[in-house]
Amino acid sequence: MNVTMLLLLVGGIMTLLILGYMLLDGASPAKESQRRLQAVRYRHSESTSQRVESQLKKAIAARRPKQFKPAGSGSRLEALQTRLERTGMGWSLQQYLYASLGIAVVITALLYLQTGAALLSLGVGIMVGAGLPHLGVGYFIKRRTNQFNAKFPDAIELLVRGLRSGLPVTETLGVVASEVPGPVGTEFRAVVERIKIGRTMEESLQVTADKLGTPEFQFFVITLAIQRETGGNLAETLSNLADVLRKRAQMKLKIKAMSSESKASAYIVGALPFIVFGMIYWINPSYIGAFFTDDRLIVTGLGGLVWMSIGAFIMAKMVSFEI
Repeated sequence: MNVTMLLLLVGGIMTLLILGYMLLDGASPAKESQRRLQAVRYRHSESTSQRVESQLKKAIAARRPKQFKPAGSGSRLEALQTRLERTGMGWSLQQYLYASLGIAVVITALLYLQTGAALLSLGVGIMVGAGLPHLGVGYFIKRRTNQFNAKFPDAIELLVRGLRSGLPVTETLGVVASEVPGPVGTEFRAVVERIKIGRTMEESLQVTADKLGTPEFQFFVITLAIQRETGGNLAETLSNLADVLRKRAQMKLKIKAMSSESKASAYIVGALPFIVFGMIYWINPSYIGAFFTDDRLIVTGLGGLVWMSIGAFIMAKMVSFEI
């Protein structure tokens, strides 16, 4: 078995691991729907539980084509474009592809000049060129999502005060867009602009919900949809939603604090082999340089990377909690 076949085999194994992670990662839609249904039942009396359940199913069934279609599910390029929009940085698809290609070329050239192993340099360059921009986009998405979720309960409280003062929903959305800074104001301004050009409020909110991809804003959209079907005091419902979102954020912070020690240990254990390998190679390249030329050592190194990836995946799932 030559080096090319080994690289193909390891690449196939890594692809299967990534696909398995993508399939298993994320919240279950069935669990989320059941949880929202139980929350609605809890807020209403037991005598009206059947009526509330039927109204909820009716609202979800009417919104099913948009509510349960993931944003960017049409193609990979559409999904990538949606991820770039969620960063809020204004990056285009061409800029992302050029950045990935440039990083891959630079890493491949540097490794080839240092080691002389063409196939290994090309494989590592492709992996870094594809993975590093993806991780960067994920970081900016997570940062913007956290900023949005931190201010979103305040925006809902502002909506509640506007509704209690007698303003219509569309006017209170405009107040939120102008008063709340950061991503919340930006997204609500986009909603108000869509309403001004003739789109319905539910459709405008759903476009923003698909763009953000956060359960917090999805709760808000579904709450407004159910309220339009069942009627009642919208201000009180939104006030309860704001309280639930604040408690949800507090629970996330508690989980983060409790799992921070385990995450730090995982980071140290995972990074230590690479740090030691780099230091030894920097001090004495001939001692460890056979990992780039000897087939047996290449197999050993690639096998170690695969098992470390499996261990990192298992540890990530162990410290990941669904709220």
